[in-house]
Amino acid sequence: MKKILTGLVLVAILVTGFEYYSRYHEKIKDFAADGYEKLSQIRPTEEKREVITPGALRSKDQSKNSYLTRVGTINQTNLQRQQLGLPALVENSELGRAALAKAKDMFEGQYFEHISPIGKGPGDLAEEAGYFFVAVGENLALGNFKNDAVLVQAWMDSPGHRANILSSKYTEIGVAVLKGEFEGHSTWIAVQEFGRPKSSCPSVDSGLKLQIGQYKEEINSMKPKVEDLKSYLSSTEPKTQDETDVYNVKVGEYNDMVKIFNNKVDWLKELTAKYNSQVTAFNACVGE
Repeated sequence: MKKILTGLVLVAILVTGFEYYSRYHEKIKDFAADGYEKLSQIRPTEEKREVITPGALRSKDQSKNSYLTRVGTINQTNLQRQQLGLPALVENSELGRAALAKAKDMFEGQYFEHISPIGKGPGDLAEEAGYFFVAVGENLALGNFKNDAVLVQAWMDSPGHRANILSSKYTEIGVAVLKGEFEGHSTWIAVQEFGRPKSSCPSVDSGLKLQIGQYKEEINSMKPKVEDLKSYLSSTEPKTQDETDVYNVKVGEYNDMVKIFNNKVDWLKELTAKYNSQVTAFNACVGE
């Protein structure tokens, strides 16, 4: 009778362990999956920027007494804006450096395009000059235009260049006019760099973006450990009390790990929501 009772107790213990194992087997299918699903939906919003580049303009007329100036080109540009009730563009030294770098590079590289042979565009040149922007535009002209007024009028007669000159997106301008040898001829290259500084829109906390990246790295480094433990629990079938005890210790480890994982995902979600709200306000400003 005593042996029978002992056997029944052992059976009860094993059945209890197997019941726990069976119940837990169902839970591990979705326990980490909840965190994975949230993680897949977390996407930082990208900041918008605009770079507007109408086709480069070559002069058909070649004046023998061609002479261009930076100040005169800016004045003629603002005159066109003021005639339509638009505010004058303020000269910006950083945009001026970008324009000069562009003019020099085109002479040195013997190309006449908005994108250089090594892939640099107006946005790259602006940032290299220290100008951080929400919008930049670039007008290019090549040829012996008689004077600044003729140059600006040639841009005005071209729809894309005219749109840049009269755009309400811009508040600042930089200009460079340079004479040199191009394709075997002495000629002028003129560059207008239009801009609206990043500071004109609501700020976005770059530190938040950095935190988001760090949290993503931490979470992604945890995923293999979570999956390995989950795989062990899914494939293990304890048959003795000792095996069930070991299994239940692993269950506790898994619970703790997934709890930390899911907490990190929730915190990442909060950080991303905060960052995205800032970027949304910034992008709305860019689109104005």
